[in-house]
Formats: sequence, C-alpha cells, structure tokens
Amino acid sequence: MKYCTECGAEYLDAAEKCSDCQVSALVSREEMRRRGLPLAMDRDTRRFVAAGNADDPLSQEMLVKLLETEKIPAFARPRSSGSGGPITGSSGEWWEIVVPEDVLDRARQIIDSEKQKMKATEDEAARAADEEALGEEPEQSG
Repeated sequence: MKYCTECGAEYLDAAEKCSDCQVSALVSREEMRRRGLPLAMDRDTRRFVAAGNADDPLSQEMLVKLLETEKIPAFARPRSSGSGGPITGSSGEWWEIVVPEDVLDRARQIIDSEKQKMKATEDEAARAADEEALGEEPEQSG
C-alpha cells in the first residue's frame, strides 16, 4: 500500500497521485513513519484549542484556509452569544477557530495579522464610500 504525504490517505500500489489533494508524493507506510507523518487511520490525539474567532462565515472560511496554507490544521465551529427568537434569529452568531495546542501561538499571530489587514481594508472602503457620498474623488492610497 501507498500513502499520501499530505493527507495520509491510503492507496493501492498502482496509484500515482492522491485523488483527495492531488499530491503525487505517495510513499510506503514505513516511509510515512520515518518522516513522522500520520496515516489517515491513525488516531489524532492532539488537543485542539481556540486560537481566534470570526464574525461571519466568509471571514472564518478565509482564516481557516489561511491557517491550512501555513500547514496548521484548523476548523471552525459555530457559536452564538445571547438568545434569539424564531423571527429575529440568533442575536450574535460567530465562529470559533480551533487549532492544535502546540501551534497555538503561531496560529494566533497569523489570525491577528490577517484581521488587522481586513480592518484596514474595511476602513479604506468606508472612507471611499464617505467621499463618494459627498461627491468627492476618492483618495488614492499607496
């Protein structure tokens, strides 16, 4: 059997690349163990902890993808604050982003940095909208 070096999925020896993540680096079980890479059937015993949160589903998806790009396993779980009724819905829905405890500090740095960039972009868009509403030409940045 061969295994994907990216996701650990198991394949027949005739396989040439992983059908899940398109990685062509398929190696033997022994090579996976030698490299310290987990197999898909291995039990994950890591402890996952909250690294940050997102206020909307698009932001949480972008932050999770960013962490995964940095080789940090992450997932988001929906949360809510306060109660909501059937007419108004949830009064404060948000998403908690969790990562393995051993990469928590690095994940927090990445999330904080990206949130600062997102905030700067929001502020710039708000300024441009205000200037447009007043009939002024938006200032060019950069």
